[in-house]
Amino acid sequence: MKLYTLMAALVVCFFANAQDKQAYQIYTKDGKPTTYKKLLKASEDTDVLFFGENHDNALNHWLQLELTKDLAEKKSLILGAEMIEADNQKQLNQYLKGEIDQKVFDSTARLWKNHKTDYKPLVDFAKDKKFPFIATNVPRRYASMVYKGGFEALDKLSAEEKTWVAPLPIAYDAALPKYVKMLEMSGGHGGDNLPKAQAVKDATMGYFIAQNLKPGTVFVHYNGTYHSDHFEGINWYLKRLKPNVKIITIAAVQQKDVSKLEKEFLNSADFILVIDEDMTKTF
Repeated sequence: MKLYTLMAALVVCFFANAQDKQAYQIYTKDGKPTTYKKLLKASEDTDVLFFGENHDNALNHWLQLELTKDLAEKKSLILGAEMIEADNQKQLNQYLKGEIDQKVFDSTARLWKNHKTDYKPLVDFAKDKKFPFIATNVPRRYASMVYKGGFEALDKLSAEEKTWVAPLPIAYDAALPKYVKMLEMSGGHGGDNLPKAQAVKDATMGYFIAQNLKPGTVFVHYNGTYHSDHFEGINWYLKRLKPNVKIITIAAVQQKDVSKLEKEFLNSADFILVIDEDMTKTF
């Protein structure tokens, strides 16, 4: 009777696990499954946390908010994002202080089309907690200038405009794997200026993060995963400015099966968030 009971229990357990649907799984950089609890713990012991995202992924945005809330219970935070450009910092500060409402903020800042669903909750959390929120990205028109005319095009900016971009001249290493791969994927379209347009974004985000670091505080930065994957991009520029800064990176990837990290994503970040490819898109 005892043997029958044990076998029945094992069968029930097997079918329960087989029917379980898992939306995501977190892995370490070497592909070992880990937990949200360990991710949160590691995030407490760093200066900068890069949360790389797929911009249209609902689960990405949910976990960003949850991790930020939980981390705020342990540490003082500074938040920052690629999705708001440096020349809109004034409007962002006005919104955080309650001087303008969301309608005015929408009309005066160049907010992304998914701001209300995906980034407004993060900005509002900073507002409620009175945390700084830094608009770290270069104005997109400057990235367009670099794409068309190289870094030299930035020399034409006025003194005020140059305050919204990393100090010139922009450091650049064309041999970094990220930029090499970008050229390969583009098939040569855009030439050498294509990765340079990416680099001016990375450089500017790294610069504004470095400018706003505070001892004992974690700077949580939200950006497209490509900007921080493989410890390059923003990481490279931030390390040039702050060689001793402690950084934790999260990369976001999508797979059909979340139960095992695919080889191509190994070592892409300290923590790799694998999301079911059928996850709802926000736009």
